[in-house]
Amino acid sequence: MLIKVCGLREPENIRAVAALAVDWMGFIFYPRSPRYVSLDKERVEAIRSSSRKKVGVFVDAPLEQMMQVAGELELDYLQLHGHESPETCYTLQKRGLSVIKAFPVASGEALPPTADYDGRVDYFLFDTKAAAYGGSGKRFDWSILATYTGKTPFLLSGGLHPGSLGDLAAFHHLQMAGIDLNSGFETEPALKDIPRLSDFINHYKKQQQ
Repeated sequence: MLIKVCGLREPENIRAVAALAVDWMGFIFYPRSPRYVSLDKERVEAIRSSSRKKVGVFVDAPLEQMMQVAGELELDYLQLHGHESPETCYTLQKRGLSVIKAFPVASGEALPPTADYDGRVDYFLFDTKAAAYGGSGKRFDWSILATYTGKTPFLLSGGLHPGSLGDLAAFHHLQMAGIDLNSGFETEPALKDIPRLSDFINHYKKQQQ
């Protein structure tokens, strides 16, 4: 299973997370997010120097802006949380970028339609529906994902924290490709608690063996 840590910003914290057994690191370029990354020289160097796969998170950003940031930071993936169309996603793919399309999921409601994005993105990300973009830190009802029968693999997000290991061990889906960790492992927005994160990752990996 892939492990993605999202919402990173501070250079020292970026380097500390990169030293853990993570696969992807996420950086948020949505100005209204408390984890928004403004690019200064030190941050650019810290992001670019990471040996982990780099994910840029955007919300309804202009295509050329996303391409510019992706080029400057050598991003591997673009994660899209807005109303981006399948055509926009496919255009980014054709320009050489891998794409993750996020879908908000509300407990008690049907899973959002995803079929139009099959073949036009590389992964889906299912996150808890919230009033604003950027996540709520709460978990949705994972049983809703039993209705997902698409071919695109997905990452599970929303409300994951150090106490989620048991729930993750009990959850199974053929298309689940990994997990996305963010606010449940922070001491403050954009600052990850390295000991808690390291301990969780080590236990999660053992769980997968």
